[in-house]
Amino acid sequence: MSFEILSEIESPAQLRSMDDAQLNQLADEIREALITVVADRSAHFASNLGVVELCIALHQVFDFSKDRLIWDTGHQIYPHKLVTGRFNQMETIRRRGGLMGYPNPAESPYDLFMTGHAGSSVSSVLGLKAADDLISQDERKSVAVIGDGALPSGIVFEAMNNAAGLNKDLLVILNDNKMGICPRVGGIASYLDKARVAPFYNGLKRDVSWLLNKVPVVGEPVEHVLGQFKEAVKKFVHGGMLFEELGFRYIGPVDGHDISSLRQYMNLVRDIKGPVLLHVLTEKGHGFEPACQDPVKFHTPAPFHRDENNEIIPVQTSSTEAYTNVVSASIHDAMTQDSRVCVLTAAMCAGNKLERLRNDFPDRFFDTGICEGHAVAFAAGMAKSGMKPIVDIYSTFLQRSFDQIFQEVALQNLPVIFCMDRAGLCGPDGPTHHGVFDQSYMRVFPNMVVMAPGDREDVGRMMKFALQHDGPVSIRYPKAGVTEVERKVAEVELGKSEPIRWGRDGNILTLGALLPEAVNAANQLQQDGLDVGVVNARFVKPVDSEMVIQAVETGFVITLEENTVMGGFGSAVLEAASSAGISTERIYVAGIPDSFIEHGDRTDLLANLQLDSKGLRQRALAIAGDVAAVEA
Repeated sequence: MSFEILSEIESPAQLRSMDDAQLNQLADEIREALITVVADRSAHFASNLGVVELCIALHQVFDFSKDRLIWDTGHQIYPHKLVTGRFNQMETIRRRGGLMGYPNPAESPYDLFMTGHAGSSVSSVLGLKAADDLISQDERKSVAVIGDGALPSGIVFEAMNNAAGLNKDLLVILNDNKMGICPRVGGIASYLDKARVAPFYNGLKRDVSWLLNKVPVVGEPVEHVLGQFKEAVKKFVHGGMLFEELGFRYIGPVDGHDISSLRQYMNLVRDIKGPVLLHVLTEKGHGFEPACQDPVKFHTPAPFHRDENNEIIPVQTSSTEAYTNVVSASIHDAMTQDSRVCVLTAAMCAGNKLERLRNDFPDRFFDTGICEGHAVAFAAGMAKSGMKPIVDIYSTFLQRSFDQIFQEVALQNLPVIFCMDRAGLCGPDGPTHHGVFDQSYMRVFPNMVVMAPGDREDVGRMMKFALQHDGPVSIRYPKAGVTEVERKVAEVELGKSEPIRWGRDGNILTLGALLPEAVNAANQLQQDGLDVGVVNARFVKPVDSEMVIQAVETGFVITLEENTVMGGFGSAVLEAASSAGISTERIYVAGIPDSFIEHGDRTDLLANLQLDSKGLRQRALAIAGDVAAVEA
């Protein structure tokens, strides 16, 4: 398919001169461009297919060179990037040095925030609007597009409450596709299901009849709705009443795949005073049947291509089992053996590979939706009552529950286990998703035990230890293939490391999944004439102080971690040495520097940061040279 229209778009202003036939062709071209992207890389797919018409209509009606637009979560940003002049760069998306898979202000003035976590769009747009009203001489419109999966997040309701109190002119578009990454859950989900089948309503009774005569209605002729208007108002209680009570004028539901209809509605709501919620019905994966049939699989599918019959042919990927799968299997074993073990996740059942647990133990599986703080406090309550809850959430998303980890878990010293997936560099997802802070933010809490497995053999042993420990425990692991380091594996004991071998010249103390890189570096250094040992630290907290003392007294020390160096494992080693009255001059900390790391292949990012075996070898050789020069 040629990109006759899309390839010529340099600015969204060009959309305003197009007729509906051209716009529908543009929508087709955008979908084809999206299919091209996922042919050779993992990328967000179904969510982007679902907002194509919505994106086109938004840029037709509003001028976002001055108006404000925030896409909540940001993974559905691809059509927006395409209509804002980035078609020629699209082949670089989610690759190091290329376009980011989320909004990025460095790429375009049409991207206002680098978003990647759900729920903050209404707050951000309200802040933009409040500031614009104080500063700008021009009237700027403010729009937030938020999905139904993100809607239950507590911050959304905090923002809506504040917006209604301020009575700001704000448009919130609820992109309702009945999905997050997985099907939505909870009371809000049930409420929206009812709203989907309620008649169209505009939320202001005095001009409902006028509006119904002016605009199309989803699924029913206007005459039919007018003829049964009394019944429609009664059914409205199951539609937008929640938003009306929050102070928003509710309008909808409307068809999110009809560009002409969307344009009419947006023109109607553009100049309404006060906060407005426009309820738009979309289909995740729209326009690509396999994605419609399985939107969970096609949220971020593995690379694929289509044959001559338009059939999906998966592209062969690595057969290495992922840490996520190994941890999930370990949790399943624990739930099989102990009826007190339960698992909680925050809308990440698929991402954390928990489907088998959900199916086999439905009464002990809890999906809270995108409500991480609630999930942690929920788990604390379960632990207080005698259960053994495991909170399985991405490292970067668990940050949203910092206060609950403090107040409800650590302060109470409750046995809640935190399994932090996607810890470390999260590859193409970039800085919003890199889980590089958890070792630092977890170790600050009294009572918290902080661990990281070095390989497959550590996973089950750490889970067993955590379930027996009478207090909170965090276990972190990356989005990467699991490996095995050859050794006689020691059982996990509180605060005890596992020396792989000791070196005469120096030692690499490594925490977590970079253990194989440390072993490979040590093997290479043997050929360089340096005898360097490797220690699988296992614990950040409590750190093995005896091990640290022995390592420092032996030679130089390199600490290795896939976490920010500020407050992480290296800091713990430096603190332990200082407390023992040992000089820290020969301790070198290797980890994530004090900067946000770009997106790209995890292997490339590690190499660029000198955290792979080659980089470690170079560090050690440089350190050995420096040490030799000082001693001479």
